[in-house]
Amino acid sequence: MTRDLIQGVLSPEQQQAALQTLAQLQSQLPFLTDLSIDERKTLPKMGDKSRTFVDQGLALANQNPGILPRDFDLEEYRRDVTLVRQLEPLVLAMRELMSRLEDTYLAAGSDAYSQTLLVYQVAKLAGKHGALDQHLDSLGRRFARKAPGAAGNATPANGNTPAS
Repeated sequence: MTRDLIQGVLSPEQQQAALQTLAQLQSQLPFLTDLSIDERKTLPKMGDKSRTFVDQGLALANQNPGILPRDFDLEEYRRDVTLVRQLEPLVLAMRELMSRLEDTYLAAGSDAYSQTLLVYQVAKLAGKHGALDQHLDSLGRRFARKAPGAAGNATPANGNTPAS
C-alpha cells in the first residue's frame, strides 16, 4: 500500500485568510525589493561571519565620522545596519515557515502521486478493453515518451501501451 505522509485539510476560508495575512505582511514591508539574478550574483553578501565586521565598521564610523568621505551618508549606513538587524528575526521565521510549507506541499504531492499510481495500476488490471479506456489513455500519457527519431510516436517508459 501507499505511505500516508500528511493528513491535513485546508478549507477555502483558511487558504484565503492565509493569503490575506501574507498580503498584509507584504503591505507592512513596503520597502521589500526584487533583485535580478545578476544582481544577486554580483552583490557582496553579509553572512554570519560578516555580522561582527559590520558591527565593528559601524562603531568605527560612529566614533570617527571625520575619516569618512564627504559624500558618505552615515545616517543611511546606520539605517541599513538597523534594518538588517530588524529583518533578521523575520527572515529566520519566514525560512522556518517556508521550509515547513514546502515539506508539507512535497508530502501531500507525494501522497497524491503515489495514490494515483496505485489507482492507475488497478485500473489497468480492471479495465482492459472496457469503459476505463479513456481514463487509462489519459493517465498513461504521464509515462509517454517520444522514441528517438520518431516524432509524434509516444511509448510509455515501461514499454507497455497505456491500456495494457
